[in-house]
Amino acid sequence: MYYKYTIKDTLSIPPKYFGDDINKVATELLRQKYERVLDKDVGLVLVVYNVRDISDGYLLPGDPSTHHDVTFDILTFKLEVEEVVVGEVSELVEFGCFVRVGPLEGLVHMSQITSDFISFDRKSGMLSSKNTGKTIKKGDVVYAKVSTISWKSNIKDTKIALTMRPEGLGKEEWLLEGEKPSKAKKEKKK
Repeated sequence: MYYKYTIKDTLSIPPKYFGDDINKVATELLRQKYERVLDKDVGLVLVVYNVRDISDGYLLPGDPSTHHDVTFDILTFKLEVEEVVVGEVSELVEFGCFVRVGPLEGLVHMSQITSDFISFDRKSGMLSSKNTGKTIKKGDVVYAKVSTISWKSNIKDTKIALTMRPEGLGKEEWLLEGEKPSKAKKEKKK
């Protein structure tokens, strides 16, 4: 889910920064370039840190900036299909609920919440199942599995589909209820 990478890159420092602390300038420029960028291979870059090994600058013909080879670390967030995640329900809509997983949100469609029929009650602000009485509201913590991911070049356009239908997923109290024997099972034991 969270990964650390060491990156080597060439950084261009414009003349307006000449004379400033090169470590601070390099860190600022690298953060502008990398943070909040989505990359299909490494995921969402959360932070640039530990900027080091800044080389002496060199010039390129026709470019007033100095160019420096630099090494730095990034912390990223990347989900994988089939990964089980824990998240908080951030929004309820007529077709399901959005779950915040780290810095991203995924959608659990109504058909993927439970095998029971689910409906959305605007008054109470809840999703509730017809036969089992299971409910979901904003702020609930749920366990879900990543079904599909459509990585795009930005966070807004990236789509994550989640499911809570497999055994062992959903709200924690649903899982605890599943461990209690039902009345029918108790009567058979007598």
